[in-house]
Amino acid sequence: MPDFRYEKTKLTAGRNYPLHLSLFVATLLTTTWAGAIWTGKPPETESVGGFLSALKTGVPFSLSLLAFLTVHEFGHFFATVRHGIRSTLPYYIPLPPLPFLMSIGTLGAVIRMKEPILSRRALFDIGVAGPLTGFAVALGLLAYGFTHLPPAEYIYAIHPEYRVTGGIPSAPTETLYLGKNLLFILLEALIGPKGLPPMHELYHYPFLFAGWLGCFVTALNLLPVGQLDGGHVIYAMFGGEGHRKISKLFLAFITILGAPSFIAAILQLIDPAIVIPAPELLLRWSWPGWIIWAFILRRFLGTKHPHAGSDRPLSKRRMIVGWACIAIFVLTFTPVPFAII
Repeated sequence: MPDFRYEKTKLTAGRNYPLHLSLFVATLLTTTWAGAIWTGKPPETESVGGFLSALKTGVPFSLSLLAFLTVHEFGHFFATVRHGIRSTLPYYIPLPPLPFLMSIGTLGAVIRMKEPILSRRALFDIGVAGPLTGFAVALGLLAYGFTHLPPAEYIYAIHPEYRVTGGIPSAPTETLYLGKNLLFILLEALIGPKGLPPMHELYHYPFLFAGWLGCFVTALNLLPVGQLDGGHVIYAMFGGEGHRKISKLFLAFITILGAPSFIAAILQLIDPAIVIPAPELLLRWSWPGWIIWAFILRRFLGTKHPHAGSDRPLSKRRMIVGWACIAIFVLTFTPVPFAII
């Protein structure tokens, strides 16, 4: 008969609870600070009352984003517990908003496994748990944001100059645009919200912005490459050879997707006088960041997944869940997540 007291001790040994808690509190502060900035109320230091009042406006964004990160990472964590694999609690990574950096207050959160995964079944369960649970939170945030939009006065309080110009400009220059993913487009069509902001104003709306970020992070985690969550899922579903082929194909895809705008950016650096045909159209259909991601993924994660113990195929139920994860990736993947036009 197994000694469950020993199993519990093994799984919880060596955890530094004060460190995890301190990182969480620090990230709560930095994301609240960032949220206040993104919603247009950057905290001032002239008075304590004014600082706290402005800081309070960042709480909805902070709690929403931390809810997504926490549920995602604890999805992984509880899956490791289920399979008896020692792992850490989530390490939250705070990132203070700096003047030269468009920060959301955090670099995310991670858990670290202290034992190898010895079966494709365990690898699959751990890999899918984070994206599935995190996606549920991101979907909920978007649905709530779509159905609880503030009145028009909200955006005018942030941009009083819009009253003078007759409303929100449709295509301002030197402005950050957030790209739409398929899920966002579908929700927009199904809910038909009145007063939905254009994508260059979305970051002023904390629930929509946090939901959009949750989708973006979910898609990044589900990239079918290396040992990302998506790589784990693809390896568990299709084996090592299938994983290698899909990884190479996807790296080629994002390289092609990012190449036009990346080449245009390089040409502009070489000679600013070079005329780029239809630059706005180019930036709306190509994101140079994919070239950087392709380099990072190929150089540091590679296209080969390490062997994960037993090669026993997944059950039909797990394969269905795997295809659901692939569908979530398609829904949340944003070809051009950011653009400054």
